[in-house]
Amino acid sequence: MPRVKRGTSHAKKRKRLRKEAKGFKWGRKTTIRLAKTAVTKAGAHAFVDRRKKKRVMRRLWQTRLNAAVRQYDLTYSKFIDLLKKNSIELDRKVLSEIAVKQPDIFKKIIDQLK
Repeated sequence: MPRVKRGTSHAKKRKRLRKEAKGFKWGRKTTIRLAKTAVTKAGAHAFVDRRKKKRVMRRLWQTRLNAAVRQYDLTYSKFIDLLKKNSIELDRKVLSEIAVKQPDIFKKIIDQLK
């Protein structure tokens, strides 16, 4: 059985790793041993933060809505309760966009709730 030389596949693997580590600081972009752990950890953080982004955005929408409804002597929780009682099925993302970009329409929504 002939001997298998793995130079090309090994070099290809290292090249791919260096490409993924591009932009990292210090030896983490060039040294294979450091780059390997850096790329692995970066991938783990990216995975977690893709899920965390959804939480952060929901908190932003809630904060925006709370600020918008306070002008009309309401709190966020009372506003959401009124929406559910009046069966207005607009989600927080859409409501916060309306509150920021079209305040006159948002006022009509609040008038409809009261």
